[in-house]
Amino acid sequence: MNATINTLKERHWKESMAHSSWQIFKIMAEFVDGFEALSKIGPCISIFGSARTLPGTHYYELAVEISRKLAEEGFGIITGGGPGIMEAGNKGAVLANGKSVGLNIQLPFEQHNNDYIDRDKSLHFDYFFVRKVVFTKYSQGFVMMPGGFGTLDEFFEVATLVQTEKFKQMPMVLVGKKYWQGLIAWMKEVMLAEGNINPEDLCLFEIADTADEVVNHMLEYYRTRQLAPNF
Repeated sequence: MNATINTLKERHWKESMAHSSWQIFKIMAEFVDGFEALSKIGPCISIFGSARTLPGTHYYELAVEISRKLAEEGFGIITGGGPGIMEAGNKGAVLANGKSVGLNIQLPFEQHNNDYIDRDKSLHFDYFFVRKVVFTKYSQGFVMMPGGFGTLDEFFEVATLVQTEKFKQMPMVLVGKKYWQGLIAWMKEVMLAEGNINPEDLCLFEIADTADEVVNHMLEYYRTRQLAPNF
């Protein structure tokens, strides 16, 4: 009996490994499609935030205003392509006749294409890690609106890449002082106090409450710096 079970386990393992090998080609295809599409768009700003934020709410309308003003300054807008803050970001780009990019991924809930993505700039991903690479490679700045686990993941991903010098430092703005103040206080009172980050790591990002503050920070940062892919 044990021999039969072990044989079945071994067969299942080999079949799984064969499937994993073929996954490499699908992953490569997602990278190629993403790199080719975004390399043609020009300088962009990524806007992250909750998929659950509803139209008409403060942060939704603020995201629309931020992305509209950034698009008016010539930046394309990249979002995750779904509802909530992502929809708001793409909507603002469209209102300014700017470039509106959506990097969508299939999820069991919440995620679906919003209506404000340019038809030729809507990309679909199966792998979160490929999607995040495309986000970070072609974005010249990052706007973190209030969000959940996904937004925190994206925030710390970018902060880690800059902290470890895997790509150059660039503007990163957390929008909503009231929303982010608890996290920032914890970073100072716990992470910094215990020596897990350096004081300068807290300078990797700015905190803002208005669209003008966000846009001015982006523009000021690039007055003396060149716009280029990050790695």
